[in-house]
Amino acid sequence: MTDLTTLGIAAIRDGVRDGQFKAREVAEAFNAKVAGADALNAFLVKTPEHALAAADAADAARAAGETLKPLAGVPIGMKDLFATKGVATTAASRILEGFVPPYESTVSQNLWNAGAGMLGKLNLDQFAMGSSNETSAFGNVISPWRRPNDTAPLAPGGSSGGSSTAVSAGLAPGATGTDTGGSIRQPAAFTGISGIKPTYGRCSRWGTIAFASSLDQAGPMARDVRDCAIMLEAMAGFDAKDATSLKLDVPNWEAALSADLKGKRVGVPKEYRVDGMPAEIEALWQQGIAWMRDAGAEIVEVSLPHTKYALPAYYIIAPAEASSNLARYDGVRYGLRDLPEGAGLQDMYAATRAAGFGDEVKRRILIGTYVLSAGFYDAYYTQAQKVRTLIARDFERAFEQCDVLLTPTAPSAAFALGEKQADPLAMYLNDVFTVPASLAGLPAMSVPGGLDKDGLPLGLQIIGKPLDEQGVLNAGLAIEQRAGFTARPQAWW
Repeated sequence: MTDLTTLGIAAIRDGVRDGQFKAREVAEAFNAKVAGADALNAFLVKTPEHALAAADAADAARAAGETLKPLAGVPIGMKDLFATKGVATTAASRILEGFVPPYESTVSQNLWNAGAGMLGKLNLDQFAMGSSNETSAFGNVISPWRRPNDTAPLAPGGSSGGSSTAVSAGLAPGATGTDTGGSIRQPAAFTGISGIKPTYGRCSRWGTIAFASSLDQAGPMARDVRDCAIMLEAMAGFDAKDATSLKLDVPNWEAALSADLKGKRVGVPKEYRVDGMPAEIEALWQQGIAWMRDAGAEIVEVSLPHTKYALPAYYIIAPAEASSNLARYDGVRYGLRDLPEGAGLQDMYAATRAAGFGDEVKRRILIGTYVLSAGFYDAYYTQAQKVRTLIARDFERAFEQCDVLLTPTAPSAAFALGEKQADPLAMYLNDVFTVPASLAGLPAMSVPGGLDKDGLPLGLQIIGKPLDEQGVLNAGLAIEQRAGFTARPQAWW
């Protein structure tokens, strides 16, 4: 019998529906694989009983002749940024250690309503702040990939590194991620999977622990484009509890998938050719352009002149919002409380936040507090917001000439853990290709395009017009079919 853990979301859904295997068999297979992969440190909490309960419900519904739910029989991993009722939710931070939400996030509830089961809560960079999954308070996530003849553990990308490792290693057919400046797309590229950040507002942020509220957006990570489309349909939708949620019907993205790009124009932004970009990244980009032509698209060069300001603007806006959002963690109501003997209220605040937040979180709070302070607000934060508006305007003008944009996802393949930890600026540069679309709130996706000289995955990014997830998914499918990417990491854990 086929190893059920090699199947993706569509194959599991269809197999359960058609009676090829039972949902419980799927859940048991994935639970066993998760239990044997502790070396990867992808899961902070395992919930085998949740996956089994959802599977049993799917099997019972099929036995009764009922119409199965869209994700019936499909177990998934849940990034530990989404509140899950009765299951610990920490955002990978000591300051929330022991916090068990009495409520469910809208995105996770939507997935359970669609029939999915939860394999567990996935590790991440603390409060989603990081590009390598080295800032978690509960240890680094390890990529399942290795360089040949090299045992150095590699970064799975961040912040959704637990999600990317879980999908790439076959521990889950799909997983939720969140993307603030590239935290779905960059880890997807590092681990050879697909991931899409939808238009800002497509997925509710209610019950998702906030990093930067005007940027955070949930999305799916899965083995291929179709699986991402299926999962995104279940995650998305209007939520009255979220003021930024878009009151729009959710399209049937899977049914409308098409790799035929005849009549479409694909834009290639000249500003994405950054200094020092590896030749392999440039070669993959050129190959992607050729694939787009082969799919019937016309290639046009476009200009996004304010791209060079995107990263500095992002690292003002995101920390500013983080500084505000993380002010709620004070040791008073929930999570960690550090109360030194004889301490007063201010002492408790200081001690709790000093012990509970990691170095990267503290760094961003400090930056954010500084740029919001009197005398610097206009010089930094106001200017960054003006730049953000100019970046969005650049995209609007580019989309007058094309339907989607094609760029590299990341400036390199995965690097070794510890390689960039001492230099925050080098780490921040990992987001150079992904941040602009986040600042503009646009849908964007990473699809694996090939391998570098060391056999590590490289990704291509498609950026679309607002609300045109379909165009992004279709272009991604065109790349996927032509790339024929089937590489998988060799199990070593």
